[in-house]
Amino acid sequence: MQTGAAVAGFNEQFDQHGAWRRETALRLKVLGDWLHEQQLLDGGASEGLQRLTEQLQSDKLMVAFVAEFSRGKSELINAVFFAGYGRRIMPASAGRTTMCPTELGHDASVPPCLRLLPIETRLQPQALMEWRLVPEQWTRVDLDVNDPAQLAGAMEKVAEVNLVSVEQARALGFWHDEHPQDNPPVDAQGLVEVPRWRHALINMAHPLLKQGLVVLDTPGLNAIGAEPELTVNLIAQAQAVVFVLGADTGVTRSDLAIWQEHLAPARSGIGAQLVVLNKIDALWDGLRTPQQIEAEIARQCTSTAQTLHVDADQVVALSAQKGLLAKVRGDAALLQDSRLPAFEALLARMALGERQQALEQAVHRGLERLQADALRVIGVQRREWVEQVQELKGLRGKNHAVIRHMRRRVEDEKQTFDRSAAGVLAVRSVHVKLLREVFALLSSASIKSELAGLSAALREPGLKLGVRKVYAEGFDRLRAVVRRVTGQVGEIDAMLGSAFRTLNTEHGFSLQVPPAPDLHRLESELAAVEQSHVQYLGVGNLLHLVRAEFTDKLIRSLFARVRAIFETAVGEIELWNKAASGQLDVELRERRRAFSRRIETIQRIQDAASNLDSRLAELDQQLQSLQALELRLGRMVRELQSSAAPARSGQAVETALA
Repeated sequence: MQTGAAVAGFNEQFDQHGAWRRETALRLKVLGDWLHEQQLLDGGASEGLQRLTEQLQSDKLMVAFVAEFSRGKSELINAVFFAGYGRRIMPASAGRTTMCPTELGHDASVPPCLRLLPIETRLQPQALMEWRLVPEQWTRVDLDVNDPAQLAGAMEKVAEVNLVSVEQARALGFWHDEHPQDNPPVDAQGLVEVPRWRHALINMAHPLLKQGLVVLDTPGLNAIGAEPELTVNLIAQAQAVVFVLGADTGVTRSDLAIWQEHLAPARSGIGAQLVVLNKIDALWDGLRTPQQIEAEIARQCTSTAQTLHVDADQVVALSAQKGLLAKVRGDAALLQDSRLPAFEALLARMALGERQQALEQAVHRGLERLQADALRVIGVQRREWVEQVQELKGLRGKNHAVIRHMRRRVEDEKQTFDRSAAGVLAVRSVHVKLLREVFALLSSASIKSELAGLSAALREPGLKLGVRKVYAEGFDRLRAVVRRVTGQVGEIDAMLGSAFRTLNTEHGFSLQVPPAPDLHRLESELAAVEQSHVQYLGVGNLLHLVRAEFTDKLIRSLFARVRAIFETAVGEIELWNKAASGQLDVELRERRRAFSRRIETIQRIQDAASNLDSRLAELDQQLQSLQALELRLGRMVRELQSSAAPARSGQAVETALA
């Protein structure tokens, strides 16, 4: 296992991040349980709290490692994440090792296993996301996470290959007549090597994976280019993308092709982008001084940054092999020479720090909404108690006839209120009708309809030279949908505002329409998807569009990504709707309870005049209890906000980086 000196880095900071998430989720649960006990949670607030807690518990951080063959990418994964096993887990021998894209994660509902999707599924139109829902089509290998040798042996299956004819290789996407220099060699029997598997899913209870880390290991240019879903979905949504180059080779033609055709879009804000110059130990030849070696590394880093058009601080030089060796042996000096800790610190700061900040902001916003909703319920209850106190004080010294008249008046008020409540239901029915229209616009059927023209154009035979225009037209239609949804949400917001103002005036309610979800970001998210597709379909991949099976995969990948964006918007709108209707439910419920209590109190006073003072004392005690509830709520929220404060977590990260 690693020594104390080798532990500091990405692993330790991810552990701290996981501990923070667990502690914050537990505190939120305690707060939610208390609010539920005090009947201070309406339906919308309860669901919002549940979603926030689930977000903390199930949040994922994906780190994608991308490289051409033989750059030491799998060795870097071993060094950063799996050195604790005391040996290599991912295969990292010379030559082509990771032959298929490999995802490492943890799902508690699935036993530890390696699942492999046969390469022949490429001949069928289903996208990778669809194959995930058909587990029986995957070959499964059980894993023993306590046996490093068995684990490493099982992982070697991702390097398996098949020998197929050139025609089969062409059909599978591994042979391109237009790029003969990139084709695999043909053996004496006229056969070529292709990966045996299309995709691999590794499920194991590694400490980091259990806390939400997902590692994506991708093979070389040919495999990435043939799987559009990798670039436009998985890699594009990773929180960090690590592009691995060889310090001994620099940026080769195929490296540059991967960068320009598949990774450059990430610079527009889709995750952190890091470039690793691996294998600097090749420069440790004993014939140069440390100063000369340092100058050579600095020169290569500067040249790489200029070639890829990235900032110099995004390029890190290291030796993954020496870093792994140092961690296994506990050699602190070798670990520092490998420069692996500097990479881990940068990865943590750029990916992990940004992710935690996003979660902290979500917690802060959630607590503000939760406190506001609870205070609103307390306010409604206080208003009803105060009104009853004033009413009862007015009964002092009154005879039975006046008290009977008071009871009749309260009963009349209750009947009038019940009749007006029916009008509230009519407003709600209009509200629900508008919501259904919004959800229809964001449905799968709507997406298919708006992308029908794009799908038809891409499926037309021949070379699609006007692909940018075709994509622009398709995404213009999607943006028009977003604008219609935004307009209808604004209409619902205005309608609720008008209805709430009327109810507040007529019944003394304190209804407030919660802020509508900001849907303008949907357009920027669609723009990012469009950019990733257009960038992906550069000259190199444009030729793939001639093949119908490739086009089908591309369209299915696009549909899955847009559907995910729209489904997130639907969830936000649903939560907003429940937050608004929840307020109304609380007001109606508390008003009906108040009428019942008022009638019951007057009846008691009719039966015995002495009950008036005792009832006033009870009401005074209720008001004091509400004040105590309000004070405790404020204290609990402040404590939770303090535990999740950005300053506190930021300080922890800085300490870990020091």
